[in-house]
Amino acid sequence: MKKLTILLTSMLMALTLGACSSNGGTDTPKDDGNKDTPSETGGKLVVYSPNSEGLINATIPLFEEKYNIKVELIQAGTGELIKRLQSEKDDPYADILFGGAHSQYIQNADLFENYTSKNEGLIIPDYANETGYTTSYVLDGSCLLVNTELIGDIKIEGYADLLNPELKGKIATADPASSSSAFAQLTNMLLAMGGYEEDAAWDYVKELFTNIDGKISSGSSAVYKSVADGEMVVALTYEDPAATLVRDGAPVKIVYPVEGSVYLPATTGIIKNAKNMENAQLFVDFITSKEVQDIYGTTLTNRPVLKEVEVADFMTPMDEIVRIEEDREYVNSHKDEIVEKYKDIYTSVAK
Repeated sequence: MKKLTILLTSMLMALTLGACSSNGGTDTPKDDGNKDTPSETGGKLVVYSPNSEGLINATIPLFEEKYNIKVELIQAGTGELIKRLQSEKDDPYADILFGGAHSQYIQNADLFENYTSKNEGLIIPDYANETGYTTSYVLDGSCLLVNTELIGDIKIEGYADLLNPELKGKIATADPASSSSAFAQLTNMLLAMGGYEEDAAWDYVKELFTNIDGKISSGSSAVYKSVADGEMVVALTYEDPAATLVRDGAPVKIVYPVEGSVYLPATTGIIKNAKNMENAQLFVDFITSKEVQDIYGTTLTNRPVLKEVEVADFMTPMDEIVRIEEDREYVNSHKDEIVEKYKDIYTSVAK
C-alpha cells in the first residue's frame, strides 16, 4: 500500500509525464526493478474507457509501473466504445472495457469473457459478479446536495422533506428523460417511496415535480453547480461531484435520504477473445485489490466497492448510509415506460 501511495502521489504531481499520449496511449513509466509480477511480466494491454481523468490517472500509471505492462488507452463515451467493440467482435482490438454502467454490459453480454477476480470475496455482496463477466470496482449513489448558507431552518433529511412549500422553485434537478443521473434519482425515489409500480410512489413524484416548479437544469453538472453557486437551495444529484464540492470547501453538505440511497456500480469486463488475456485478468485483480481500492477511497470521490476499505474524511462511511438495492433487471427492462410515465406527470404539472 505504501509503495502504491507513493507512486500515486508522485504521478499526480507530474500528470504531464503520465497523461495520455497523442496516439491515445499512455507512456510506460520506467521499471523500478522492484515489481510484484505475475508469472509472465511485461507485454501490453489495450484499455477502452469512459472514465474520468482522475480515475484513469489513479489507475493506469500504477498498473504500468507495478507490472511493466504497456497500456494503450482509448477514451470515449460508453455507448461509442460499445459500438466499437461490436464492430471489432470478430477481431477484437481492446482487451478490456474499464468503466460503464452494469446495464450496458448486460445488454452486450456476447462481447465479454467470463472471469472472476481473485478479490471477489472482498467485494460488497450486493455488487458481486453474478454474471460471470461483470466486475464492479467503484460505486456511485444518488444523494441530495444542500447549500448550507441558504438552507436556514428548513429541515432536509430525505425525499419527503422536499415537498416543503418553502422549497418551491428552489430544488435543482436535471431531466430524467435525458440525464442518466436524474433517471437514477427517479428510480431511487420510486423505490424509496414505495416501489416502482406503486401509486403512492408516483404520487410522490407528481408532488415533487409540482414543487420543482418547472425548473429543470440543462444537465447534471448544472444541477450541483447551481447549489454550490447559491442559485438553488437543494439538488437531486449524485455522490461523486457532490463529494468533490465538499472536499474543495464549497458551502454545501451531502444529505443521504433517510428513506434510502441506491448505489450503482461502475463495471469492468474483459473482451471475449482478448489478445492479451492474462494481462486483462491481472488488471481486473489490480483494480479490485485492497491497495488500489484504498487509494480510490482516500484520494478520489469515487466510492470503493470492497467491504473493508479506507475512505477520506470527506466521505461518509458506507455503514452510516441507509442503502436500498435497486432491481436492476426490472429497471433495465422497464426504462422506457418509467420515462414515459414521468413525462406524463411533468407535462400535467407544468400546465
